[in-house]
Amino acid sequence: MRDLLIFAIVFGSLPYILKRPAIGVLMFTWISLMNPHRLTYGAAYAFPFAAVLGAVTLLSLLFTREPKRFPVTPVTLTLIVFLAWMTFTSFFALEPGLVWKEWDRVMKSLFIILIAMLVLNTEKDIKAFVWVVGLSLGIYGLKGGIFTLASGGSHKVWGPEGSYIYENNSLALAFIATLPIIWYMRVHADKKWLRIGLTGMVICTVIAAVGSYSRGALLGGGVMLFFLWLKSPKKILTGSALIFIVLLVYAVMPEQWFARMQTIDNFQEDASAMGRFNAWYFAINVATNHFLGGGFNVFSPRMFLAYAPNPLDYHVAHSIYFQVLGDHGFIGLTMYLLLMYFSWRTGTRIIKFCKEKEELKWASDLAKMVQVSIIGFAVGGAFLSLAYFDLYYDIILILVLLEKVLILNSNRDGHVPQQKTRTPAPNKINKFQNDLTH
Repeated sequence: MRDLLIFAIVFGSLPYILKRPAIGVLMFTWISLMNPHRLTYGAAYAFPFAAVLGAVTLLSLLFTREPKRFPVTPVTLTLIVFLAWMTFTSFFALEPGLVWKEWDRVMKSLFIILIAMLVLNTEKDIKAFVWVVGLSLGIYGLKGGIFTLASGGSHKVWGPEGSYIYENNSLALAFIATLPIIWYMRVHADKKWLRIGLTGMVICTVIAAVGSYSRGALLGGGVMLFFLWLKSPKKILTGSALIFIVLLVYAVMPEQWFARMQTIDNFQEDASAMGRFNAWYFAINVATNHFLGGGFNVFSPRMFLAYAPNPLDYHVAHSIYFQVLGDHGFIGLTMYLLLMYFSWRTGTRIIKFCKEKEELKWASDLAKMVQVSIIGFAVGGAFLSLAYFDLYYDIILILVLLEKVLILNSNRDGHVPQQKTRTPAPNKINKFQNDLTH
């Protein structure tokens, strides 16, 4: 039954995608983030839905008459240069048998991001995209939070098997980065029952992130919640809600959870933490010896034998920063950091542009929450190998779209250009003058 439902939704959307590529972007984002097909047990489980949606969206892009305008900003230019650099380094990869599979996956996802920048053009498009992002992962947050409460926190929360967020640490970071988006949806929901439901989703998502037993999520989540409070206009109400959630977590989680979190202070005695240091030194050694880095998937047992301080202690990067450093060298890491910096600055420009414009409060609040998401991902990602995770680029995309719709499409005085009136043809003017004369 689940298989039939997924097939019906995806293939039922194709005629609409052919008419409007923006719908294709929304569908692709839903499939790539939520991975609903991984919740099935039949033909849908391994079916290439993302490839089908991407192909039809591209076809629609080529033939539709929908308006298309690509925003030229520091963020978009940096992203394009970063894509070109990652492609260039792949030709000189240290693991040529592994590099192109990951290159193919990353480029497909980021190519859709570029298409989204081109075809999402309205306030309605932005809000629809935000809801797709928020609900795609918020549903797992709701489910995981209920599971944690029901089990007393005695079991880890995992994502859908075979997906990018299956592993508990990856899922936790996804929750941390998505939570501010769900918070924004709750604040701006226009129906009471919807606000209540989204409030429950916020609480459950926090509990699910804690229930993942991820120490990186604890650090990233703590910083994220602080910035969420800092960015909130109603600090007393927001602070009270966050304190309630923290107390609820402490009341629910068992001793084994606290014991694991306390190992953060004793990282020298933790084999997992020391393995991460070994992987980070490996990345530094690769980038130091190879100007272009090692290419995608350089973190392999064979490469560790050559570049790791402890050759036998193999680990994945366990850090978005060292992952990019090892894969694409110091230049690649610089581009990655610039992308994060320019994205933050874009949010600041949007907030400034919307200041004292009540009709744009929704955009200002959204930009603030996206900045909080970036903070959560930047801190939590310091301990996880998710540098190319779709969600992060979807979050950046929201800021690009806000700038495109609100600022780039407006005059220098901040007003949307008025539509020009058509001048009557000369012969019609002459006829009108003759009619007046006679």
